[in-house]
Amino acid sequence: MTPADSDGPLAEQLLRLTRRMHRIQKRCFQQGGLGITPAQARLLRTLAHYPSPPRMADLAERLEVVPRAVTTLVDGLEASGRVRRVPDPTNRRVIRIELTDDGHRAVSELHHARRAAAKEILAPLTAEQRTVLGGLLDTLVDGAPDGHGHAPDGDRRAC
Repeated sequence: MTPADSDGPLAEQLLRLTRRMHRIQKRCFQQGGLGITPAQARLLRTLAHYPSPPRMADLAERLEVVPRAVTTLVDGLEASGRVRRVPDPTNRRVIRIELTDDGHRAVSELHHARRAAAKEILAPLTAEQRTVLGGLLDTLVDGAPDGHGHAPDGDRRAC
């Protein structure tokens, strides 16, 4: 079997691991009574990383989704009191999205749910295996340097 032949099963393993992580997180969301979807959770986590309230277009770009998808997510999170729309202080035509106190609490709970899921998944590994896995995952996420100190644009060339 050539290295290229082994990529299919490895890709399938990565997908299965990702799905397992999402299932565990979803279970933690439900047990914690968060009442949010994985997509809403992703938007909340993304929103928490902005130093000031972003526009919906900024969120759509960061999440790599169409703006309409962000509108739907924000509508649901606004209805639950986790985010609010606020006018831009310099341009009244622009609306920005900010976390409410409930939204900040939800982000904290999401963080705990992710940690619980990771703890469950990583439980069978030794400390040394975790270190090796962390290094491998860094390489996969960041891409291997191309010889010039830059990571290749593998996301665009893969297909």
